[in-house]
Amino acid sequence: MTGDKTTGAGAQSADEPLTDELLHELLSSPSPIDFTEARGITHRSLAEYLNQLLEAKGLKRADVVRAAGINETFGYQIFKGQRNPSRDKVLQLALAMGCDLLETNRLLKAAGVNELYCKDRRDAIILFCIDRGLGLLELNEELYRFGEEPLGG
Repeated sequence: MTGDKTTGAGAQSADEPLTDELLHELLSSPSPIDFTEARGITHRSLAEYLNQLLEAKGLKRADVVRAAGINETFGYQIFKGQRNPSRDKVLQLALAMGCDLLETNRLLKAAGVNELYCKDRRDAIILFCIDRGLGLLELNEELYRFGEEPLGG
């Protein structure tokens, strides 16, 4: 996306370079390792990003896990990095945290699963609902209405 301010490091700030600027810097570097080390760009785990979002949004882990409809023990293990959730579980957590499309796709990427893809019918419904700020219950109602498998079901 042209113009988004992202370094892969998490929170956005006004002084971060634009993605286009970073791309130019990467391509001008002698190696990708030199670039990533100079910029402090590392792989962010799902647990790290989930906890970062919790803090940024002022949410409590127990409330998010409950709102996501995920088993409490399993939810805590996800937040501690001890379990790898399915793509649907990551989406449930994103919805429970009120994530926007960018945050949701970053969570999916951190989990090592496919990001939402608008050419997939089910994903298109999910994308539309997230963009409209719908919660998990409303999203599942829309998926059901269109004959698609609900999240967590």
